[in-house]
Amino acid sequence: MKEENVLNKYMESNILTATPEKLILMLYNGCIKNIHLAKKSIEENDIVNKNNFILKAESIVFELQASLDFNYPISKEINSLYEFIIDLLIDANINKDSSKLDAALKLVLEFRDTWEQAMKINQANVKTTKAG
Repeated sequence: MKEENVLNKYMESNILTATPEKLILMLYNGCIKNIHLAKKSIEENDIVNKNNFILKAESIVFELQASLDFNYPISKEINSLYEFIIDLLIDANINKDSSKLDAALKLVLEFRDTWEQAMKINQANVKTTKAG
């Protein structure tokens, strides 16, 4: 119990001190984790956990939608893809369909990888600007 408390405090500290960019990355990673756990739950015929993990993944996608800045035109396209991911998750939940989870996972992984790359480019640009 004590180790779990220490881990929770560590996680809370990471979240509270993370940059907005890092928080988005954490959301993508959390969504990926929950989709994987939902797939495993379907394989094990664990309907309760399947539902819980898919609902967590959906909640994360809703949070990602809330973070969009619609002053940028691309946000509309991203929002449409988030809606598609949510539809896939709902369908997977209703029909216990791992292939829908695979499709959602693929999209979330692409978003996460693109976000990571953008963070690296931004960090390199910040370093170049500070050095110059």
